[in-house]
Amino acid sequence: MDIKNFRPESLMMSYGYNPEWSEGAIKCPIFQTSTFVFKKAEEGKAFFEVAYGLREQEKNEELGLIYSRLNNPDLEILEDRLTLWDGAEACAVFESGMSAISTVFLENLKPGDVVLYSAPIYGGTNHFIQHILTKYGIESLSFEATQSEEEILQKISDHDYQDRLKMVYLETPANPTNDLIDIEMCANIAKHFNTEDKEVLTVVDNTYLGPIWQHPLKHGADLVVYSATKYIGGHSDVIAGAVLGNKAQIAKIKGMRTFLGNMAGPWTGWLLLRSLETLKIRMEEQARNAQKVADYLLNHPKVQRVGYLGHLKEGDAQYETFMKQCSSPGAMVSVEIEGGEAEAFKFLNSLKLIKLAVSLGSTESLAQHPATMTHADVSPEDKEKFGIKENLIRLSIGVENPEDLIWDIEQALK
Repeated sequence: MDIKNFRPESLMMSYGYNPEWSEGAIKCPIFQTSTFVFKKAEEGKAFFEVAYGLREQEKNEELGLIYSRLNNPDLEILEDRLTLWDGAEACAVFESGMSAISTVFLENLKPGDVVLYSAPIYGGTNHFIQHILTKYGIESLSFEATQSEEEILQKISDHDYQDRLKMVYLETPANPTNDLIDIEMCANIAKHFNTEDKEVLTVVDNTYLGPIWQHPLKHGADLVVYSATKYIGGHSDVIAGAVLGNKAQIAKIKGMRTFLGNMAGPWTGWLLLRSLETLKIRMEEQARNAQKVADYLLNHPKVQRVGYLGHLKEGDAQYETFMKQCSSPGAMVSVEIEGGEAEAFKFLNSLKLIKLAVSLGSTESLAQHPATMTHADVSPEDKEKFGIKENLIRLSIGVENPEDLIWDIEQALK
């Protein structure tokens, strides 16, 4: 078998790194340096010409390192390895998920443009769209997971946004409800408004299912973004983000990253390289645990509703979408318990093993209250519209023993 045919989990330990570069060290060291030495002035000139887009890199031309704001070995090796999961041509890593998301917006949108986005969506992204982009004259229009392609096209037409639509941005499954959005449908909507002078991009936040369980680029997306803090990092000890796509798009995004200065540092790169080695086995264990927890909750007398992809059945509205674009139900579970905010808080305050915190995707299980925490900035009208209720709890299931997790949930519900 040729090394190119090895599966991503087999390449996470070595791809993109040669021990000979670092005194035979089997693992990539932390390159804790701000700048790199050129062998000669002509070499520095050549590196800068390509870095600043003054010319294209020549065939077989090897480019070296300049400055850690532009490139760093830990960052470059990490970006190479991340491309393997999604089958992407290129990747750009950032110091946070929001810096990745905001850079995608700022690079591809200008005053007068419109972004169409799925709702509900991560609270930070929602705030950026509603309160930051508007400062620069960029408008937005939301759509719901339950809406069809025809309904969304009509909505765009009703607002007279046909000529100004520049991006379709979606997060699927939706945060925090676990509703699915059809990526292929969104890509078709974007293509519908493409012209010779304007390309409408489809961008997918794939944080909820991570690079193991869903691959948006294979379903028509142009760019996929991650909060790498979550499953990719997986240990609640690093903040990072990533964007993946074709070489041309990522080159533009890296150009913006250079001047915004929001690239990840060598320590972040090194920590994520460490985490990638166990990504698949961590996520698989989390998915197995989530199945058991969700099944337990399904028939509990104090639970009104469980939002879990593994419970979708043939005939359900989102079943076909799940079968088409997801390879696992994942490890996120949304739960509506009997009562309102007071009962939700009582449940959260009674947990002993599961931690009350707002992140997701790490080895430890987490629980939080979206309506007053991650989605506190969402308007009351939109919370009601999108099902972000006072009794909604979001669970991120970790790698603990599932029987212990169920015991903890059971005693908290009591």
